[in-house]
Amino acid sequence: MKGGGVCPHPSSSLYLCEKIIGGNEVTPHSRPYMVLLKGENICAGALIAKDWVLTAAHCHLNQKTQITLGAHSITKKEPEKQIRFIKKEFPYPCYDQDTHEGDLKLLKLNKKATLNKNVAILQLPKVGSDVKPGTACRVAGWGKFHNNSPRSDILREVNVTIIDRKICNDQSHYNYKPVIGLDMICAGSLQGGKDSCEGDSGSPLICEGTLRGITAFGMQGKCGDPRGPGVYILLSKKHLNWIVKTMKQVV
Repeated sequence: MKGGGVCPHPSSSLYLCEKIIGGNEVTPHSRPYMVLLKGENICAGALIAKDWVLTAAHCHLNQKTQITLGAHSITKKEPEKQIRFIKKEFPYPCYDQDTHEGDLKLLKLNKKATLNKNVAILQLPKVGSDVKPGTACRVAGWGKFHNNSPRSDILREVNVTIIDRKICNDQSHYNYKPVIGLDMICAGSLQGGKDSCEGDSGSPLICEGTLRGITAFGMQGKCGDPRGPGVYILLSKKHLNWIVKTMKQVV
């Protein structure tokens, strides 16, 4: 599973904005913080307050985009689902389409979520510290589960491992095209086969039970390729400060 549609900038065309590869279907409604975004493409997000969703800036959305809380299947009618729409979008002000830096966006919903066992808030981390290489994480989404497959109709999840940025930037991997910077996290498997993919963009990266990043991009058409692990935007101190400040300022 990876991100959600191709990154819009021509110079970014090598990189697909993210799906789940090598994962499994989750127990229905066991990830109650997951949000399905149905716009031009499928993306995902995390419910971080009753009326706020955190996703990726590159996901193309508008006021007609359907925001579904409590979803397991994209297509089936499920009583657990709550439908909302976007009142306003707040892309991270320093988002750069070329470098993928700051690929974050906040969505203010038109109506608060009704919280229950199927729809729940995912708490933001208290400290925007880095995530050490070797840390076990997981990421879920409705993205492709094979490079040539359609997107998944059901929510799937894969276990990934944090990969050192030095490895991610070396000649055998991204080779600094683009640079995997300190505000990004590289995660997957050095053997390949475990990854997010097209349709997973905006999905939360959960490490040791804590939200640590948002699915951003990977190599186009090569989900699960060990040379191009999934890249996630780290919820660093500056990103967390922006999220908290924005949510406080908007009524």
